[in-house]
Amino acid sequence: MDFPRRAMPSVGELAAFESAARLKSFTRAAEELHLTQGAISRQIRSLEETIGAILFARVRRTIVLTDAGALFLADVRKLLADLGEASARAAAFGADHVLNLAVLPTFATRWLMPRMPRFLKGRPEVTVNFLVRLAPFSFEEQPFDAAIHFGDGVWPGATTHYLCREEIVAVASPETIRHLGLRAPADLAKATLLHQTTRPDAWREWLSVQRTSHPAADQGPRIEQFGMIVEAAMAGLGAALIPKFLAAAEIAQGRLAVIPAAPFESSKAYWLAVPERKQSDATVAGFLEWLKRETATLTQEKTATAKAPRKPRRPAGPT
Repeated sequence: MDFPRRAMPSVGELAAFESAARLKSFTRAAEELHLTQGAISRQIRSLEETIGAILFARVRRTIVLTDAGALFLADVRKLLADLGEASARAAAFGADHVLNLAVLPTFATRWLMPRMPRFLKGRPEVTVNFLVRLAPFSFEEQPFDAAIHFGDGVWPGATTHYLCREEIVAVASPETIRHLGLRAPADLAKATLLHQTTRPDAWREWLSVQRTSHPAADQGPRIEQFGMIVEAAMAGLGAALIPKFLAAAEIAQGRLAVIPAAPFESSKAYWLAVPERKQSDATVAGFLEWLKRETATLTQEKTATAKAPRKPRRPAGPT
């Protein structure tokens, strides 16, 4: 049932009530809000009339909350906090030269963030806001300017721009490799396999390409993000399948070692999804151009196998 608009208290009345309740004084609330004591009293009286409940009782020249007032205060504080956060988000999303980007957490922290200074050096006027989104969403409902996505390149209501594929490698800590003798894919039958929760078939696909198997290919710890899988592998919890570029530092530093195997490239790819309303946005276009140059170093295109799409894909429309 809709709340009657005529019974809706004003934000000023709610702020006066919260301040008076917290400070236990109309006078101190007036000082905090830069109003007169009479103005605070009028706002509290108007609020009580609007909601039909007495919020304060006067006891020995002080004010105390009634039971109704104490109950109302908790909701008012939450409402004012939510309103403050909503205002801050709107301000951030509405400012000029701001790029509001939805990202995948491990891709952003391990690969994108270290390279962002290069983008900002050429575009110092731009502010980039990063928010994590693990799955496609409606650009109409969430006001992002673009989203980095891993998948098949179809996003309703947006154009997707191909960035790169992944070279997937099997890794483990050097101690695990030495202890179990992991010198080839077949040796992984002796190891615990670490699984990425959103890629449940990854190990079976990889083992099939290697023409070997594992007695418990579907068993082993399930871990949500690649960043945690990297840490688990380094801790000796098992062997993991990792996009090589996401563990490049650990491999270079010798904290992880690659188990020799036939090359394996992901069937899906990374894309930048741009909503229709942002197709001509100069900030988005500049970021896309820069991102394509950066990801070009990761692209392992082999003309006989990769066949990466070269033009943006436009879906037929929202589903």
